[in-house]
Amino acid sequence: QIRAVQLTTNNVSDSQVLGDLLNQIPLDEQIDSVYTDGAYDTKQCRQVIADRQAYAVIPLRKNAKPWKDTKTHSLQRNELLRTVKHLGRAIWKKWCGYHRRSLVETKMHCIKLLGDKLRSRNFDSQVNEIHVRVAVLNKFNELGRPHTRVVT
Repeated sequence: QIRAVQLTTNNVSDSQVLGDLLNQIPLDEQIDSVYTDGAYDTKQCRQVIADRQAYAVIPLRKNAKPWKDTKTHSLQRNELLRTVKHLGRAIWKKWCGYHRRSLVETKMHCIKLLGDKLRSRNFDSQVNEIHVRVAVLNKFNELGRPHTRVVT
């Protein structure tokens, strides 16, 4: 199920709205981990995830340097930096289950299958259009997935 949606203009980065996305999930619901891409490797994102008492699964940026502060999420990231330098990025991705993020990319592809472009011209209508697509996909998920089998 798609639990949070945030449509932004071109001048807003994905990492700037992570807090808004997580706030769409009620505080009484536990979030175990948050899987993102490297664009979310910021102190603000890691703090927002830590505030929800979730584990951040964020790959480091290619030019990542250790953070100097001593906050818990910064120390965890610095340990991750040492681990990735020692073991490599591929082993880290396998170890932490980073491949689960591909499920989100697949769901984004499904949204695009409902229409590659938005038809609405003003922003509020575009937001509504996206919410309708999400509602349709969530309803499809409720109905269940088809079971296929090989017929010879």
